Amino acid sequence: MTQNSTAVRTRRHDPERRDHIIDACLTVIADRGLAGTSHRRVAALADVPLGSMTYHFTGMDDLLHEAFTRFIDEVATRFEARMDAATTPEEAERAVVAIIDQDVLASHRELVLSHELYTLAARDPSYRGLTDSWMRRSRRALERRFDPLTARLLDALIEGLTIHRALATETRGTEEIREAVARIVRTGGR
Repeated sequence: MTQNSTAVRTRRHDPERRDHIIDACLTVIADRGLAGTSHRRVAALADVPLGSMTYHFTGMDDLLHEAFTRFIDEVATRFEARMDAATTPEEAERAVVAIIDQDVLASHRELVLSHELYTLAARDPSYRGLTDSWMRRSRRALERRFDPLTARLLDALIEGLTIHRALATETRGTEEIREAVARIVRTGGR
């Protein structure tokens, strides 16, 4: 090739491109909601050519399933780790409070992603498998330390508090969360 010839543009090799796209998709959803999420916006944020979207995903539904699957796995893995670390009934109660206060409610991004997924699953049954899997994992983690009914009630409390936190104009404190968990555990037994 001579100095006067046109340089051939080399293609970037990015073995993690698919992962970058999934991460970018979650960021776009958190920032703009599902209604504001498009292949173009995700590709721009991931800094990949638009064609990469159709190379790695069959369409927007495929991308959304992959993105929400990753989100669920990250959240559920943290949830399971907290419950696994609890070795006494008191530690299990504190773990549930920490899941609510420090994990679920501490991140605006996670609140938005959770609610976008809930809304999507409520409208489109093809996403209910994701939410059902997520709820099953949460309940299984809780059932390691609590009876099945108490685990379901605690799981419902966690989900309900995410809705309240996402929509409330005033924030409730950790003490209220602690009291709610204690009341469920006391009435449900261990």
